[in-house]
Amino acid sequence: MKATVIDALHWQQRIGNQRDWVWRGWQTRYTYIRSQSQDAAPPLMLLHGFGASIGHWRHNMSAFSQHHSVYALDLLGFGASEKAIASYNVTLWIEQVHDFWQTFIQEPVVLVGNSIGSLVCLAAAAAYPDMVKGVVMLNLPDSSVLETPRWVQSAMVALRPIAAAGKRVVTLPLIFNPLFKVLRSRAVIRAWANQAYATPSGITDELIEILSMPAYDRDASKAFRAMVNSPKATHYTARSILPTLEMPLLLFWGQKDRFVPPNLAAYCVKLNSKLELVQVDNAGHCPHDERPEEVNHKILTVSKPLESTITRSLRTPKRISAPIAIPTHSKLAGTGASVTSAKNGSGVVSTT
Repeated sequence: MKATVIDALHWQQRIGNQRDWVWRGWQTRYTYIRSQSQDAAPPLMLLHGFGASIGHWRHNMSAFSQHHSVYALDLLGFGASEKAIASYNVTLWIEQVHDFWQTFIQEPVVLVGNSIGSLVCLAAAAAYPDMVKGVVMLNLPDSSVLETPRWVQSAMVALRPIAAAGKRVVTLPLIFNPLFKVLRSRAVIRAWANQAYATPSGITDELIEILSMPAYDRDASKAFRAMVNSPKATHYTARSILPTLEMPLLLFWGQKDRFVPPNLAAYCVKLNSKLELVQVDNAGHCPHDERPEEVNHKILTVSKPLESTITRSLRTPKRISAPIAIPTHSKLAGTGASVTSAKNGSGVVSTT
């Protein structure tokens, strides 16, 4: 009954207390919910996937808060965070995550990520192991785990100049800006969601609102162009990181994921014997949104026993900016356009 009542609320009301935080001069959005329990369970930090935002956790945050304090970030360039003209790669987002953790949390957390958010979680655990108690990944979009033959690697290197030339042409403003206007349309985003999700019932008007509105923020086109043109952080790969991690690792994979092939999961498991794989039936690229009950239950089962190193009374954010009041009827709800920043700084489990 409680879950039904929560789900009836507008999504903005289901993701906790939204705040703005200025990071390196850029306005970023985050949200949090304090734990409802006195248990000394570690905080959870949630990182969305490419093109998503904190709203994508609307079916998860309340459930997690039964035992954990929960934080969710809009990575720079996404959601209600500023659409900055920056060099976008995993390294930038790792630093955003770590600086946020230093500012507001200051105790080990369990990182939970979806898609590119999973890669950011993994890389953050490698870069700042003292920050991380465990890592939960909802698929892992990194082909480095594959045992690629040398001739394929050589062919890929040979094709790089051609790919780079094509990217330069596509990202010319004369071509890119009209293309971006098409890509951000609700019709195109709905078509993308139809590929990402295995269950059509999960593709609601609410989901399309969450995915589409940030693309209408100021400089959204410029930020997306910057993402396309930015060089990748090639030193952060799943193949190099997974074998080095000692903390608990949990990997979910939707068995109908059409974006990142589910067979990559087996290669990930080979790289770390401590990694637990959970295969989610009837789910695609976003199992936390398509099958939230199963995903929430499993994450709580794994994360709750991890004892926190600091008592709950010390887990409240160290520096809190003024709350963001966004009317649920506003067309700008969920974007950064109508708010003012506060100026402060191995086992395999199958679900059915």
